[in-house]
Amino acid sequence: MNPTHLLDTHCHVSAYTNPVAVIRAAEANTSIIAVTESPEEYRRLRTRLGPRDHVQVALGLHPLKAHTFTPSDLARFFRLVPETTWIGEVGLDFSRHGAATKKHQLRVFDAVLAEAQPGQHPLTVHSRGAEADSISFLAQAKLPAVLHWYTGPTAPIDSALDAGLYFSYNIAMVRSKKFTTLLRAIPRDRTLLETDGPYARGARGPAQPNHIAEVVAALAGGWGVSVSEATAAILENQRNFIANASRSPRRD
Repeated sequence: MNPTHLLDTHCHVSAYTNPVAVIRAAEANTSIIAVTESPEEYRRLRTRLGPRDHVQVALGLHPLKAHTFTPSDLARFFRLVPETTWIGEVGLDFSRHGAATKKHQLRVFDAVLAEAQPGQHPLTVHSRGAEADSISFLAQAKLPAVLHWYTGPTAPIDSALDAGLYFSYNIAMVRSKKFTTLLRAIPRDRTLLETDGPYARGARGPAQPNHIAEVVAALAGGWGVSVSEATAAILENQRNFIANASRSPRRD
């Protein structure tokens, strides 16, 4: 991917009405991690998009679907891991939406972390209502990861930072009441970008990768720096995250 591009670390490309148009609109200045929610979606999206310099399709097992994944789904995930460069969307969701399937989620997330290879597979991770657990699992696995759309308590953030984790902001986050609190808790050098499009929404409707500079502008305002300074900081963070991910130590 182009190191001068801003990186959308979490975008549901398949969920747009016209996925190809969305990624073409972004190709001049934004690279995209196209997350998926199952091995089947991963396979379909890779086939539909074909090879593109500014898009990487991530292999996912969404926590809210964990109870539907069969042994054959997990086996397919394991077979596909060697051919992907990112893993996501994966994680845990113990909110009211996922509390009933907690045991299934823990089983699936544990399997994902056991299969991911340090140095090869950075992760983009869902942690709603399960922030401390998600961070603890990632710290034990010693895997490079981005906590996507983090809206949980600030107390676990220090543990995430100690584990080398990053946090990605989207347009809905920077427009939320919690934005200032997150800015105080998350260091500038652990900040990355995402859209979580089309699910996150901004003033212009569903978030799109070619609008991601709006998130940078909001971060610049929050940090009290120019947009160019904020952009440079984000680009540096991207380089550092990818470089650190590629040399993560292997587990015993």
